[in-house]
Amino acid sequence: MRILIADDHDLLRDTLVAFLGASDGFEIGTAASFPEACTRIREDEAYDLVLLDYKMPGMQGLDSLREAMEMAGGQRVALISGQATREIAEQALELGAAGFVPKTLPAKSLVNAVRFMAMGEKYAPIDFMTQVDNSDSPALAQKLTPRELDVLKGLGQGFSNKEIARDLGLTEPTIKLHMKTLYRKLEVSNRTQAALAAREAGVF
Repeated sequence: MRILIADDHDLLRDTLVAFLGASDGFEIGTAASFPEACTRIREDEAYDLVLLDYKMPGMQGLDSLREAMEMAGGQRVALISGQATREIAEQALELGAAGFVPKTLPAKSLVNAVRFMAMGEKYAPIDFMTQVDNSDSPALAQKLTPRELDVLKGLGQGFSNKEIARDLGLTEPTIKLHMKTLYRKLEVSNRTQAALAAREAGVF
């Protein structure tokens, strides 16, 4: 199995290479930035799985995930992160990512997760995906990512998707994805209902 590990932290990247390289059947490539990962995807023999660090240089969140998945006719791409939230993991899976891997995962579990995804399955650790945020913020805000709150705030100010995308430096398709997620979490069906629900819940 050919795996590309794209992460800007040398120690973590080298550790992953060591653990995966010690397992039978893995051929590993590496990159330290999203542009470098794109070059490897374009120029190297096809990879069975591409692991992208959510916060490495050049990475524009879910937009870059989508871009990597569409390159060279499409390949299996998964996110690895020590900072991304459960909501981001959910959105990545909704976009069609092969999985989401927290950097806190034990080495043996990580190897098994990579093998699982490279074989065509989806992976996300149950304990991470079911964790509860116990902060003191409003109950509704606990359900939303910081980015979703930004989108919701723009929606509450009456901005269009295009205007919200411009203000947040995102693309309109990404804003539409956030809107879809917001409607589901708020249990509403349109923009007006979403804004009212947010105000009533004291989100802003």
